[in-house]
This record gives sequence, structure tokens and C-alpha cells, in this order.
Amino acid sequence: MSRRVVVALLGPVTWSPPGIDPARWRTALAEDVVDLLATLNEVETAVAVTARDRWLADAVVWPGTGVYEVSAPTPNAVFAAVAAGYDQVAVVAADAPDVPGLTLGKLLRPLTTRPVAVAPVEGGGAGLLGVAARLPVPAWLPELDLGTAEPAEVRRSAPSPGDVAVTAGWHRMRGPADLAALDPAVEGWEATRALLSGRPV
Repeated sequence: MSRRVVVALLGPVTWSPPGIDPARWRTALAEDVVDLLATLNEVETAVAVTARDRWLADAVVWPGTGVYEVSAPTPNAVFAAVAAGYDQVAVVAADAPDVPGLTLGKLLRPLTTRPVAVAPVEGGGAGLLGVAARLPVPAWLPELDLGTAEPAEVRRSAPSPGDVAVTAGWHRMRGPADLAALDPAVEGWEATRALLSGRPV
């Protein structure tokens, strides 16, 4: 059975709701994504941060969660950091607090037949929710930024567009429209929910 790991990339968060401290907002988002990862079955989970953001990892990880310090907040840096010991790696953005576990599972599923899979950001604008790859990572995979990359860019780099699966997307918290997409009826995202409601996190 393949050894798989899902890594939350605790990268920069460029927007926060008015009146909410950006650091507290970033922490709440990351906490909810890490909590979600802890519920996934048949995968190991970890987080990745740059050295200057190690405080964030320390604030949100569960005991025993792997923490990788990377040179840059990019999927490529994460793939390089976790290459040993795994067959498949998925890197997901840490600003999607209400993403369903099923959506993350769909990111890994195509790797049985394709070397790379990407999940787009819903709601308009560039960016990816996540990217997954079989290891070793194909040499043709370009340097990716989850904030700006798009599925078409990754497919253009592949020997064949079919080498890259495009899976279900989800919204990330990058602006007011994304905030409006949060569904209070959906379970989870407790830290983000508490911060938005004015309760202590």
C-alpha cells in the first residue's frame, strides 16, 4: 500500500476581514485546516512552514504532527522536504478552513494512474487549493505558487495534458466574496467561526 502524506502549507495570508488581527486570522484558518487533516483516514498528515513562521506551526499542530521547515512557501519546496519515505504527497493551502475531507481525498485519488493532480480555487481568480504528486516528482513539474498557479499552467508543462488530473476545487479565504461562501450549517471550521463571531479563539 502506498505511503501518502497530506501537508498543510502554512503560507502567507494576504487578506483578513476588517477589524480582525491578521495574525489571529491566519492562525484560526491554519488551526481549522490542521484539525481537518487530523480526521483523514489512510494518510499521514503534516504541516510545512518557513523558519520565520515556525511560531504558527507550533500554535496549531497536534502532538505528533510532522512539521517541515521549508526554504520557501511553495509546493515544490514541500515535495523536496518530504520526499524520503513517501510514495505520494499532497500539499494544500491553509486558508480553506471549511474544505471537506472528501475534496482532499479526491486530490490524491488520481495518483494511482497519473503523476500529478491539482485542485483549483473556486470563486474566480488564479490559484490552486492544492497539488499532489507521486514521488519522485516529475522533472517537468514547474515551480508553483498556490496563490497564482492555475491548472492550465501545470498541464502545459507536462509531456501530455492527461498527465495532470484536475480534481474538485474549493474556495480559499482571500477576500470578502470568499468569506460569504462559508456555510454556517457545515460542521467544522470552529476556530474561524469563533473568531468571526467575536468569541475568543
